[in-house]
Amino acid sequence: MVGQQVRDRFVELYGTEPEGVWAAPGRVNLIGEHTDYNDGFVMPFALPYTAVAAVSRRDDGILRLHSADVEGGVVELRLDALAPESDRNWTAYPAGVVWALCEAGHAVTGADIHLASTVPAGAGLSSSAALEVVVALAVNDLFELGLPRRQLARLCQRAENVYVGAPTGIMDQTASACCEDGHALFLDTRDLSQKQIPFDLAAEGMRLLVVDTQVKHSHSEGEYGKRRAGCEKGAALLGVDALRDVPYAELDEALARLGDDEEVVRLVRHVVTEDERVERVVSLLESGDTRAIGPVLVEGHASLRDDFRISCPELDLVVDTALAAGALGARMTGGGFGGSAIVLADVTDVETITKAVEEAFAAAGFTAPRVFEAVPSPGARRLV
Repeated sequence: MVGQQVRDRFVELYGTEPEGVWAAPGRVNLIGEHTDYNDGFVMPFALPYTAVAAVSRRDDGILRLHSADVEGGVVELRLDALAPESDRNWTAYPAGVVWALCEAGHAVTGADIHLASTVPAGAGLSSSAALEVVVALAVNDLFELGLPRRQLARLCQRAENVYVGAPTGIMDQTASACCEDGHALFLDTRDLSQKQIPFDLAAEGMRLLVVDTQVKHSHSEGEYGKRRAGCEKGAALLGVDALRDVPYAELDEALARLGDDEEVVRLVRHVVTEDERVERVVSLLESGDTRAIGPVLVEGHASLRDDFRISCPELDLVVDTALAAGALGARMTGGGFGGSAIVLADVTDVETITKAVEEAFAAAGFTAPRVFEAVPSPGARRLV
C-alpha cells in the first residue's frame, strides 16, 4: 500500500511513472552498542518500518529529491556540485549516497526520487540509514552497478561519515541492507562477515517491545563523537588497532595499564564487555535458551548507563519499570541520549508492562512514550 502511494505521488511530482519502487527498513539492535566503530560485534534485526523510494534515472547530471515527510517542494541538485558537509537538511542523506557512488567511480548520471518513511525519526531506529540504503539499492539496480549489499552498506556509511558529517559505524546500513525475515544478524564489523541467527520470539511465547521515549537525539552532535574519540584513545594507549583486539579474559590487566584516565577506562570496559555479551547472546540463541538473554540485556543497559554514560532518565525509567513489572530483560538501544529502549517479555505480561511504563512516564511528567512490538523483518528489497 505504501509502495503504491509513493509511486502515485512520484507521478504527481514528476509527471511520469517511476522505473521502480524500493524499500529499506529501520532496525533495532538486540545487543552490541557502540561496538561497531571499534571493529566489534553487533546483533541487529530489521523492523517492519521502512523508507520507501520511487526512482527514475536521469542523464543530465541533475538529482531531484522530494520527501513526503518534510515540508517543501522538490529540491534540485547538480551532481557535480555535491560536496561533503555542504547540506544540513534531510537531503544530505540521499544526496550523500549519490555523491559516494559517483566519488567511487560509478556511472550515475542523475535521478528523480520521491521518498516516504514509516521509520520513527530520532528514535534510535536508524531512520537515516534506511533513507541511505533505499536510495543506494535503487540506484544500484537502475544503473546496473552490480554492487553487493555489503559494499552498498559501506558506501552508505561513507555518505553519512563524510558527506553528512556524522561519525557512525557500519551496523545500521548493513542491517538495513542485509537482514532477513525472522532472524537477527550477527555481524563482525571488522570483516563484515555475517551469520543469520533464527529469532522467532512468537513461537516461544515471548515478545520484544520497543519503547520510543520521544526524546530526540542527533548523531551529529558532539557527545557521540567524544565517545568515539575516547575509544580510539584507549586503543592507542593499549597498542591495538581497535578495542575489539582487547581479549575479554585480559580486560582487568588492560584497564590497569590505562592508569588514572577514568573516562577512557570506562569506555574501554564497556566496549570489551559488550563484545562478550554479543557472543553470549549468539550462543544462547543457537542453543535454544532464548529466555536467558534477558539478564544479558540488563547487563548491557547498566554498562551503557554507568560506563558509556549515554542513557537518560526516560530510558532508565523504561528499563527499571519494565523489570519491576515482570520483564525478562530490558535495555536502551541505539546511539543514546534519548531514543528507544527494548523490553523482552512473556506475551502474557506485555499488557501489564506497557501499562506500567505509560503510567510511570505520566507520573514523572514525561511525554507519553510510543510502545510497539519489534518483529524481525526483511531487509532492503525492490517492491515494484
